[in-house]
Amino acid sequence: MKILHVACSPRGQASESDRLSQKILGLLLKREPAAVLVNRVIGGSALSHIDESYATALGATQQSLAEIFPEGSMSRSEELIEELESSDFVVIGTPMHNFTVPSALKAWIDHVVRVRRTFNVTADGKVGALRDRPVFVAVSSGGRYSGKHARQPDFLTPYLKAILGTIGLHDLTFFSVEGSALGQDALAEARAKTDRALQEHFSAFRPSSRSADEWACA
Repeated sequence: MKILHVACSPRGQASESDRLSQKILGLLLKREPAAVLVNRVIGGSALSHIDESYATALGATQQSLAEIFPEGSMSRSEELIEELESSDFVVIGTPMHNFTVPSALKAWIDHVVRVRRTFNVTADGKVGALRDRPVFVAVSSGGRYSGKHARQPDFLTPYLKAILGTIGLHDLTFFSVEGSALGQDALAEARAKTDRALQEHFSAFRPSSRSADEWACA
């Protein structure tokens, strides 16, 4: 059993999104204490954007990719995809930047959402090539984007649902700490609200005890 943790904030462990994602990881590990945790830190400049070779490779045949583009971001893309493929749970900790995903998370998405590798184009549209698995998204935002006190739009949630669904990941659950820039009282209230949502969700959550190999054969 493997858990992939994708940490996106440039503030690292000091960030609210990392704090929330660590709570989710703790609840998952409590259910699956033997699980292997893989931490993929992509915040700041930890993950470079796709390069020219990668962009050129998208027009090449799948059979020739490894031979023509053995290095650069194509190699990193393969590494990140294999990391994602082998996971049984995914936890993404991300801030909301300018109403949507930060550039670091977009860079990771550009690496793992790859035609003829993680999705295929058919007459009926794009079809994901990865098996589905639970994906938990821990979001932090300076303002509020949900509920009756929302004062800003949310392009992050629908985008992640659409783009991860493209590669076959549909089982997404979002938790958020909103209003982190509105003062300590607002932050404390948001944290408490999210803690209650986490406890409610995971009290009923029953992850499978199957191994990664069994998942792959399911």
